[in-house]
Amino acid sequence: MEIIRKVLRLCLFGLVVSKCAGNLEKPKLPSFLKICPKSDPNIKQCLIDSIEQLRPLMAEGIPDFGIPSCEPLIIPEVVIDQGNGPVAVKSTYKDIEVFGASQFLIKNIKIDLEKDRVKIKIFIPKMQINTNYSMQGQILLMPIRGSGLSFGNYTNIDATISMKAERINKSAEIYYNIKDCYIDFNIGHAKLKFENLFNGNQELGDGMNLFLNDNWKTVADEIKPVVEEQLAGIFKRFSNKIFHKYPLSMLFPE
Repeated sequence: MEIIRKVLRLCLFGLVVSKCAGNLEKPKLPSFLKICPKSDPNIKQCLIDSIEQLRPLMAEGIPDFGIPSCEPLIIPEVVIDQGNGPVAVKSTYKDIEVFGASQFLIKNIKIDLEKDRVKIKIFIPKMQINTNYSMQGQILLMPIRGSGLSFGNYTNIDATISMKAERINKSAEIYYNIKDCYIDFNIGHAKLKFENLFNGNQELGDGMNLFLNDNWKTVADEIKPVVEEQLAGIFKRFSNKIFHKYPLSMLFPE
């Protein structure tokens, strides 16, 4: 009986040790993730190469990071409530499909690992956005209302993504958590179309679509802060899917 008890204790001890060792084991880095050592004198180019290596995979999605397909990028809903100003419109956009976001080109990267900051400048040649909309309000004193499908073609988009991370201790390792993320973008040109404006009145709808396309920049500038905030939230979530999975010692080794 005593022998059986000793054997059971040894088995239990073995299970505990095995479990602890499993918890301490670091996740394996995927082969498609290019690692940039902190000591690399050209870490900026290394980071650009790393992102460029990931970019083609974004169209299909990256299951290892929990990142879904970005072609199209699906955004469930965006609500814009502009109470006053040149554009005073309350609008809701649902089932948003964004095509072309993964075709970005990196113009520049600035990284400061001591201050845990990074700034990325990108260029997107073209994006198409399809969505279901509902809106009511005024644009440059012109009344607007309607609900239905809307389409937008946007070209020559410059964007700057600024991120500030904090360091968190987990399982005796240091991980990054993107705490703040800001996006500033500028659109070179836009072409818009809203179906079923004014309850399907063709004449009023065509006139408003013409007006919107003639004044697209004013409209874009007014709703820009809300859209930037929404995009920053998406980019922050995607970035943290990587940073929460791998410690800094693996992503930026000495």
